[in-house]
Order: sequence, then structure tokens, then C-alpha cells
Amino acid sequence: MGSCAFCTIKDGYIADTDYFYVLFDKQPATKGHALIIAKRHVESAFDLTLEEMTALHEMRKTIKEFLDDKFHPDAYNLGVNDGPAAGQSVPHFHEHIMPRYAGDVPNPKGSGVKNVVPRPPENS
Repeated sequence: MGSCAFCTIKDGYIADTDYFYVLFDKQPATKGHALIIAKRHVESAFDLTLEEMTALHEMRKTIKEFLDDKFHPDAYNLGVNDGPAAGQSVPHFHEHIMPRYAGDVPNPKGSGVKNVVPRPPENS
């Protein structure tokens, strides 16, 4: 997949394994915002193999430890935009790891992933 932006990246990794590599996001939402990117060209999280899912979990733990040591965040948001309607702009699986810091928003309750889209009416 030579035309895929993530398939052509070959260096600058924070970490990498047989299945994934990690980069800092070029347009970070928070200090330390990183991306875990599949080495295999796969568009959807739903198409990851069991081996890849296991490796993804291990990579999350590795990157959390790295980010904890480097940036000392208070919490994290993990996010996957799966498909264009969900905001996926690069059609290649990647997961956002966004460190969060006490006071980075006035009220963190409601600033997480559930408020990406408007809530449906109560009677829906």
C-alpha cells in the first residue's frame, strides 16, 4: 500500500514490535499525544487478528509507562476513529493515546469520548 501515509513511515518510532509502531501525533490534542499504528495495512479495528489485539494491549501498557515517565499525566483517553463517519482521516488502523492532566479542562466529566457526538433525545 505505497499510497497509504502510515504504510510508508519507516523510522522515528517511539516504540515498535512485530505488529505495531508508535509515533507522537503531528497535531497533538494534548502534551504527549501518541498514535499506535498497525504495521499491517488494515483499515478497521474490527479486522485486527487475535494476535494483533493481544499485541495492541501490550503496546498500550508499554506506551503508558513511557508517557508516565516522560510527561507525568494524571489520566488517559484512548480512542479509535473507525470509519470516515467516525472521523477516521487515514484509512489505516491507529489508536490515539492522549495523556490528560488535572486542570486541562475546567470540568473533565463529560470531556471524554462519550461527548464526541451529540446525545440523542431522551425518548430515542
